[in-house]
Amino acid sequence: MPLELASFFRTTLPLDLTKLDAVDDGRYHSLWLPDHLVSFWPDSIWTPEFTDLAAVSPSPHRYLDTVALAGAVAARTTRVRLATSVLDTVRRHPVMLAQSALTLSHLSDGRFILGLGAGERENLAPYGFDDQRTVSRFAEALRLIRLLWSADGPIDFTGQFFTLERARLDTDLHPTGQPPIWIGANGPRMLRLVGEYGDGWWPTGSAGPETYARQLACIREAAEQAGRDPDAITPAKMVVCLIGEPDELREILRRPLVKSLVLQLTADALAAAGHRHPMGEHWRGIQDIDPRVLTRDRLLRLFDQVDPAAILSVVPHGTPAHVASQIAAFGEAGARVVSVLDYSGMAGQAYAADSARKVREVEAHLTGSAA
Repeated sequence: MPLELASFFRTTLPLDLTKLDAVDDGRYHSLWLPDHLVSFWPDSIWTPEFTDLAAVSPSPHRYLDTVALAGAVAARTTRVRLATSVLDTVRRHPVMLAQSALTLSHLSDGRFILGLGAGERENLAPYGFDDQRTVSRFAEALRLIRLLWSADGPIDFTGQFFTLERARLDTDLHPTGQPPIWIGANGPRMLRLVGEYGDGWWPTGSAGPETYARQLACIREAAEQAGRDPDAITPAKMVVCLIGEPDELREILRRPLVKSLVLQLTADALAAAGHRHPMGEHWRGIQDIDPRVLTRDRLLRLFDQVDPAAILSVVPHGTPAHVASQIAAFGEAGARVVSVLDYSGMAGQAYAADSARKVREVEAHLTGSAA
C-alpha cells in the first residue's frame, strides 16, 4: 500500500493561517496540530548565545490552545483531515475531550481525528498536573469517551480516576460516525490499548523500522483478541530527520539546539545502535524531558558528551533522496501515513528558511511526484 503524507501545522506564535490552502489541495492525508504548553527546546539555550532563532521568537514555548486552533483550521479548509498530535488525558477531562471532538467533527464536516496520548512530563510536572499512573488514567478515559459517544441518555460511571452520575452528552455524532481516535503509544500497555480502542497509531521516539514492525504486530494481536479488525487501524509515523549534504550535516550537528535532539532519543534506541545515552541507560526520551532541570550548565556538559554519530545512528539523515529511502522502510514495516519533520531547521535561521524546500523534496521522492 503506498505511503500517504501528513503535514505538521505550527501551533506557536507567530500564527500564520495564510498557508492553509497549500496543505488543503489533496496532497496530504492529514494535518497534525501539536499540543503543548512547553516545547522540547530548553529555554536555557534559547538565547542569542546559542541560536539566532532567539532573535525571531523570544521563547520556544509560545503555544496556542490546540483545540481552539483546530476549530479555526477546520473553518478554513475543506479537504484535509485535522488531527491533534496529541491531546493528553491528564490536562483535559475525558468528558471535555469527547465534547470537543464532536464539535470539531461537525466544524470540519467529519474530517477531525482525535489524537490522544497519556501525557508527557514537560507538559505536566511544571504545572502541578498529576503525572503518576498516566497510562491507567488514559485507559479509563478512553473507555469513558467511547461510552459517552455511544450512550443513549444519561450515564453513570465509577472508575479509579473519573466519576459520572447521570451525566449526559446528547450532541449527535456527525453523519460519518464517531471521530477516529489515533493513539500515541510506544510501551506494551499503550500498544494493547491501540489494538483494543484505537482507529490509528502514531508512535513518538527514535525506534527504527524493525521495532515499528514488532510494535505493530503487538497492536494487531491485541485487536484480534478484542474481536476487532486489525487492518482497520491506521499505522502512522512522525519521522524526525536531518536533511542535508554531508558537509552541511556536519555543521548542523555542531549547533546546540540540534545537539539537544539527543534528549528526545531513548537510551534503548541508542544502545541498540551501539551507543550510550549521555542521560543514562534508563532515559525514555520525550517522556522524561523536564524543562525545569535543564539548566544552561547542565546542557553544556551534556553537549560535551553528545556524539554526533550516536544521533545519526537512529535519525534518518542525508540528501532528500536518501532520507526518503529510509522513511520508505517504515512503509515496508507497515506504516500507511508518514509525516516528515526536518530537525535541521533548528540549526539556525538560514537552515530554517530552507527546511520546507527540503521536506518537499523528500515528500516528492516518497510519492514519485514533482517537488
